Amino acid sequence: MHPTQPGLEHVKNQLEKILASAEFVRNERLSKFLRFVVEQQLAGKAAELKESLVGIEVFGRTPGFDPRQDSVVRTEAAKLRTRLSKYYAGEGAGDLVVIELPKGGYTPVFRQPEAAGEMTPSSRNSARSRLVTRGWLTITLASLALVLAASGWWWATRKSALIPIAVLPLNNLSDDPANDYFSDGLTDEIIRNLSIIEGLAVRSQTSSFAFKGKPRNVREVGKQLDVQYILEGSVLRAGQQLRINVRLVRVRDDLQLWSGKFERELTDIFAIQDEISRGIVNNLRLNLGRGRRRYETSTEAYDLYLRARAVRGGQGQGVSRAINLFEQAIAKDPSFAPAYAGLAAGHATRSGFFRSNQADEAAKMRTAAEKAIQLDPLLAEAHDALGMAHAGDAQWEQSEKSFRHAIELEPGRSETYSHFSMFFLLPLGRIEEALREARTAKKTDPLSPFVQYTLTYVLFSASRFEEAASLCEKVQDARSECLGRALLGRGEIGEAIQLLEADLDRSIIALGSLGYAYARAGRSEEAEKLAAGWQRDPIVQTMTFAGMGDKDRAMEALERMARTGPFRVGRALTFPELALLRGDPRVKALRKKVGLPE
Repeated sequence: MHPTQPGLEHVKNQLEKILASAEFVRNERLSKFLRFVVEQQLAGKAAELKESLVGIEVFGRTPGFDPRQDSVVRTEAAKLRTRLSKYYAGEGAGDLVVIELPKGGYTPVFRQPEAAGEMTPSSRNSARSRLVTRGWLTITLASLALVLAASGWWWATRKSALIPIAVLPLNNLSDDPANDYFSDGLTDEIIRNLSIIEGLAVRSQTSSFAFKGKPRNVREVGKQLDVQYILEGSVLRAGQQLRINVRLVRVRDDLQLWSGKFERELTDIFAIQDEISRGIVNNLRLNLGRGRRRYETSTEAYDLYLRARAVRGGQGQGVSRAINLFEQAIAKDPSFAPAYAGLAAGHATRSGFFRSNQADEAAKMRTAAEKAIQLDPLLAEAHDALGMAHAGDAQWEQSEKSFRHAIELEPGRSETYSHFSMFFLLPLGRIEEALREARTAKKTDPLSPFVQYTLTYVLFSASRFEEAASLCEKVQDARSECLGRALLGRGEIGEAIQLLEADLDRSIIALGSLGYAYARAGRSEEAEKLAAGWQRDPIVQTMTFAGMGDKDRAMEALERMARTGPFRVGRALTFPELALLRGDPRVKALRKKVGLPE
C-alpha cells in the first residue's frame, strides 16, 4: 500500500509538534529553515524554493549572493535532514504525519507512514496454512530475525536517548549566609550551560532548588527527579579566595564518575561564575561522551561569524577580511568558541601563503586554537586549527593527533580532511595518503572550491596532470594557475605561458610557474627579470631557478624559504617544478634542519 498524502491542517499541526520537540526547540536556525520551506510548500510556492531564496529569507544573505561561494544552505539542509531523522527515530516514532526534506532540493515532502492492510478471513486462513507447511525451520528463522530487529531497535533507542541529569544547589560552606547568592548563581550558570548541550536532558532550576538546604540521598533524589546522574558540590569563600568542589555521581550505584576542584581569586563575580561553569560543563561532556554544544550568542556576533566564513576562501584579501570579521565577532562575544576556531583557521591559511610571516601567523593561530578548545573541547574545528598550528611548529606527532581527533569528532567536515592533507601529509612527502584525504574531502563536500583546489594541488604533487586539468574549471579563484600548471606538466609550455601571463591576479605559485615556464622555453631574460622582481618571495625564485637548471641559486632561495616555516619547504619539495632538487644532498640536510622527517 502506498503512503497517503496528509491534509493541510495535519501538516501544520505536525510542523508545530516537531518545532516544539527536544531536537528543534533550542535550535532557532534549523527551526526557521524547516518552518520556511514547509509554509512555502503549503502556500503552493514550491517552485520558488531555490537555494538562493532560502539563503536570503532564512539565513539573511543579501540579494544576489552566490550559493557556489557560500554553502550555508546546503550545509544547514544536511543538518536539517539529520535532525528530522533523529526526531522520527525517537520522539516522533509514532507520529501520523512524516515531514521529509529529500536530498538534492529544498522542497519538503509530506506523507503518512505506511501501515499494513487488514487481512480478510480467507487470507488469514491461507496464511495460516502456508505457515504450517513451511515447517519449524522457517518459524525459528523468523523468530531469530525478530529478536535481532528488536535488539537493534533497543540499541538504537538507547544510543539516541537523552541522558537525564540534575544539578543540585551548591552548598555554601562560608560562615556568612549572604554568600548564598554566589553559590546559587553558579548553580544557575551550570544548569544553563548544560541545557544547551545536545544529548542531555537537564532538570530545571525549580526542580533542583527544591532540594536546597535539605539532607540528600543521591538515590532518593535521583528517583524523585527521574535522572541517571547528579552533579553536586560546595563553594567556600574566605576573604577574596574561592574554592569550588564538584562531583558527578551515577545514581544507580552512587558511583563518583568525575570530580573537580576550582580555586580562584574573587574579582569579577559573573566572569568567575561563567568560567567555572564552563569548565565543569566541558568536563562533564568529556566524561558523558556527549558532544555538540548549541551556542547561545548575540545576533551581531553570529552574523559577523557567518560573514567571516563566507569570505574566508581564496587568498590575500579574502582571508584578511575573514580574520578581521572573526576578531569583531570575538569582541562581541568573547565566549563564542567557533569564532576563535575560525580565527585560528584564518591565520593558518595565511601562514600557508608563501609571502606571509609564518612565525607570526603560527603564534596567533595557536593562541586562538587553544582558546577555542578551552571554551569547547569537543569542537572539531578547534582541533583542526590546532593541528595546523602544530604543523607550523614542526610538531608532527601532536599535529597528527589533533587532526585525527578532529575527524573523530566530526567525520563529515571536509575542511579537516583538506587541512590534514595540505598541512601534514603533503609536507612530509606522504603524497598517496594526502591524495586519499583530499579525495575524502571532495566526496564529503563535492561543490566546495577550497576542497577542489586542495585536490588539484595534491594531484600536481602526484604528477597526475590530466586528472588535475579535468578539475581546474571548478577551482574558481585559481583556474588559470591550475590549468597553467597542468599544461606545464604535460610539456605544453607555450600554451602554459599564454594562460599564466593572462592571469591578472596571479598567486605566488602562479608567478613561480610562469618563471619556470619562461626558463623552460629558453626565455632566460624574462625569467631573470621575474625572479629579480620577487626577491622577497623565495618560492618564485626557487621555481624559476629550478626551471633554468640552476641548482645552486634554487637551493639558496629554498634555504631562505625555510626560515618562514617547515611545512612550506616540505610542501614546495613535492612540486613537480622542483623535481631537479629532490636528489640533492643539501635538501636532505635542509629537511633535517627545519624538522622535516626524511
